Amino acid sequence: MADAKVDAPPLRLEDLAGYLAAGCRPRSEFKVGAEHEKFGFRQATLRPIPYEGSDGVEALLKGLMRFGWKGDYEARDGGETLIALSRNGASISLEPGGQFELSGAPLATMHDICCETSQHLNETRAIADELGIGFLGLGFSPIWRVDEVPVMPKGRYKIMRDYMPEVGTRGLDMMFRTCTVQANLDFASEADMVKKFRVSLALQPVATALFANSPFTEGKPNGWLSARGAVWTDVDADRTGLLEFVFEDGFGFETYARYALDVPMYFAMRNGRYVDLAGRSFRRFMAGELAELPGERAGMKDWGDHLTTLFPEVRLKTYLEMRGADSGPQSSLCALPALWTGVLYDDAALEAAWDLCKAWTMQDKLQLRVDAARQGLNAVVAGRTLQDVAKDMTAISREGLKRRNRLNGGMLDETVFLNPLLEVAESGVTPAERLLELYHGPWQGDVNRVFNLAY
Repeated sequence: MADAKVDAPPLRLEDLAGYLAAGCRPRSEFKVGAEHEKFGFRQATLRPIPYEGSDGVEALLKGLMRFGWKGDYEARDGGETLIALSRNGASISLEPGGQFELSGAPLATMHDICCETSQHLNETRAIADELGIGFLGLGFSPIWRVDEVPVMPKGRYKIMRDYMPEVGTRGLDMMFRTCTVQANLDFASEADMVKKFRVSLALQPVATALFANSPFTEGKPNGWLSARGAVWTDVDADRTGLLEFVFEDGFGFETYARYALDVPMYFAMRNGRYVDLAGRSFRRFMAGELAELPGERAGMKDWGDHLTTLFPEVRLKTYLEMRGADSGPQSSLCALPALWTGVLYDDAALEAAWDLCKAWTMQDKLQLRVDAARQGLNAVVAGRTLQDVAKDMTAISREGLKRRNRLNGGMLDETVFLNPLLEVAESGVTPAERLLELYHGPWQGDVNRVFNLAY
């Protein structure tokens, strides 16, 4: 994974595809990783938290180190800056606006994931209470303007912040005002990856609707149920959206590598520092032709870093990332990995899920991505309401989890984590619509009341 000098052989397309293919593993070794982000705020003022200060993000990170988390630092002028924590395969990191993220370790069961999530939230609350900090699980900031959100001192975020306005209108919103919950899942072979990619990409709008939880912007309703989902429709067309080629014949690791190769770069990491390469060609980097890095070719570490700068609805690395859901209450943080595990880790469930969407045209899929964010489960695809599709999808996932039969100490299987989604699918009412009912009812138009729902 070392950087390559210009006299070293250049990376080839098959090397890049091989990096992705190295993720293939026996089904017996399949794990699930869960990630979630949340908005931190000062309880006394409801304002976002700056990095600096005795009650800032840095103080929160340092406080968590009493629980055995180790600091990860980034070199900066005059020293090093604490920008993340790690422990036992998990990490805590900062999104550009200070959104606090847990990237969980790869774990075997939903029971393990929910224990990990609960431990993280308990530890975080313990330190946050001392600092007067609260955390809110929503997909989009309900009251803050972009210019009110502090910028975290991480080199890649400055590069992105400068580049985003050149390629889309909502990039800064994405960086500073959104939070998500994600799930990472394994594949056994290229064919297994292809089937899982197609199913999860087509059905990602179902997750967007089930988890829709961002109806407010700057203190009032915004016309969307998932404002986070709406933001992603105009961030950077080169690296976001629905990847149509995934559904074409011949799709595989090499196809995705070719796509990623043609996405403009953000950066390369050298000596612990980010080198600004925004808009540069990875192909030219492979050939050793970048003026910013004379005498160097891209190495495999650079390729791995570059893959993290792609943001499609489902992202391929050495595993598949499900990226279509708003953050929400604690129950939803376990529900998302449960939903996708039930669908993707059982062969019969995977086939049944493909039957739900295989007849959808590309136009159906493209339109559904927007309609799910705006209308939630009231959206219609191929003559069916998204609520009906969601009922089928959650039922398929439930059966898949039942067949997995992973039990906890109380002899409960993983289907218990789907209960919040089964309720949403059955009622047709998304979390965002529940919030709007409160806004127009008991809250009497006061969006600040949403902070009473903090973790």
